[in-house]
Amino acid sequence: MTISKHLSRAGAAAALAAALSACSTTPPALPPVPTLQQLMSDASKAADSGNKEQAVTLWKQSAVAFPSEKTPWIHIAQTRYEAGQYGDAIQAALEVLVRDPNDQLANSIIAISGLRLSTRALNDLSRQNGLSGSVKSESQDLAKLLRESLGETVLVPPPPPPAVREQRPARTAKKGKTAKPASGASAGANPFDALK
Repeated sequence: MTISKHLSRAGAAAALAAALSACSTTPPALPPVPTLQQLMSDASKAADSGNKEQAVTLWKQSAVAFPSEKTPWIHIAQTRYEAGQYGDAIQAALEVLVRDPNDQLANSIIAISGLRLSTRALNDLSRQNGLSGSVKSESQDLAKLLRESLGETVLVPPPPPPAVREQRPARTAKKGKTAKPASGASAGANPFDALK
């Protein structure tokens, strides 16, 4: 064996030893993964302090970290609904329904948010005189469906007419004279009978 082969084997052995020693070192510690309860608690604190956007960000982080949980999406949907952001509320509520198709709150948010968006769009179309053709007939069909679902003949009842007050001529009392009872009225009769 030549010296060069012996040195190359020694070098290979040293490289192998260095590689194996690198494997035995401890990797750096990873930060602990927060639990769902911790993330939800942090988000609730942010929401309670009025920082709704930070709360939504934390709920979204919770949804990514725990994809099968519906709770973060419920909070996002409710927060967006309360802010009048109905499109975002519907999207978050649909995420809830992916996880729980029978969730009543999510279904309610979708229904009411959808109605509010539809009302806005119909008002805009009416104001622009653009409600015609198939849009108009489809709107009428939807209104009919809503009336049937709600059991009402009118979706938005008209305001009650203002109360009409009867004006009677003012009576003036004369000093020293008392009013005589109406004819046929006795002293023991009901004083409100004359008003009937």
